[in-house]
Parts: sequence; structure tokens; C-alpha cells
Amino acid sequence: MRRRRFDFLYEELSVRLGRLAPRYALWLRLRERGVDPDSLSRAEALRFSSEELPHFLAEHGLALEPRAARSLARAIARHDPRVRTPAEWASRF
Repeated sequence: MRRRRFDFLYEELSVRLGRLAPRYALWLRLRERGVDPDSLSRAEALRFSSEELPHFLAEHGLALEPRAARSLARAIARHDPRVRTPAEWASRF
């Protein structure tokens, strides 16, 4: 179950951007902020998405529409890393 919240954050961010987000740069930014991406908590993910994510995206020439940013925050808040996503179930086959 380690790293599942980071993977979810990355995947949901990529979906809302309509392209792949810079995964390694996202990983490094979390580490720079003193957060371990392998054990990312819900509160840390929400704090990052509301406070740091807009700056991170701007540095990489990306932006989220306000509606997409709210949708991302809701998805992060609802995500339970103990429950497999449909993509995780499908990858087992």
C-alpha cells in the first residue's frame, strides 16, 4: 500500500491536465517540502494540492483550470489507498 496515494495524486493530476504530469519533478518537490512521497498522507496531499501545486505547475508551463483544481482536491480527499482502483484491479490480469 506504500506510495499508493502519491500514484493516485500523479494519475489524477495527469488526467486533469490532459497530459502526463512531470512525475519525477513532483516526487522531488514533495521531498523538498519535507514530505515522504512513499507515505504521503491525505492531509499532506491536500495541503500540497492547494498551496504548492499551482506554483509547481507554473514552473513546468502547466496550469489547472479552477474547476479541475477543485475536482482534484475532492478526489484526493475521497481517495482511500486501502481500496484498489479499477486500473489496479485490471493490471492484475
